[in-house]
This record gives sequence, C-alpha cells and structure tokens, in this order.
Amino acid sequence: MTGSDKDPRVAELGTAVSRLRRELAAYQAEFPDRGIAEDELAALAAMTADGAPEIPRLRRSLLLIAGAIGSVSALSRGLSDVRGAVELFGQPPRG
Repeated sequence: MTGSDKDPRVAELGTAVSRLRRELAAYQAEFPDRGIAEDELAALAAMTADGAPEIPRLRRSLLLIAGAIGSVSALSRGLSDVRGAVELFGQPPRG
C-alpha cells in the first residue's frame, strides 16, 4: 500500500496509538501494569505500520491496555481515542 491508498481506519488507529504512547511516556507516576500498557501499545503501533491489523489481536490489545491504565484518569482521553479507533474495524461477532 502506498500512502494514498492506506486504510483510513489504520491511519486513525496509528494516530490514536501514537498519541496515547506519548501521553503514557509523559505520565511520571508509576503504576503496576505500566509495562503491559507499553508493550501492547507497541504491538498496536507495529500492526498499524504493517497496514493490515488482525482484528481479534486489536481487541485483545485494547482490553489489556484498558485493564492496565483504565484507572489512570490522566490517560482516559487517549484510551478513549484508541478504543474509538479500534471500534472502526467493526463490532465483535456475537457468540
């Protein structure tokens, strides 16, 4: 894919992930699951760089990130943006 035909959902996800990674890096307080959040954000960034993220993996990463930083109010906006970008890929199938 060239820059002109990149999926806009992937671009939006990449932007949201990048923003949250910067916010997390700037957040000085430590919390127990920070490493999990950093690892999963790195995985999401890699998926957006590849251009074709695996939707089940996106959802898994989102759940792990939300669990890791969900109680950190300073990061809630960035987390919400990532969640919204993941949701652009469609709703999960109903079991």
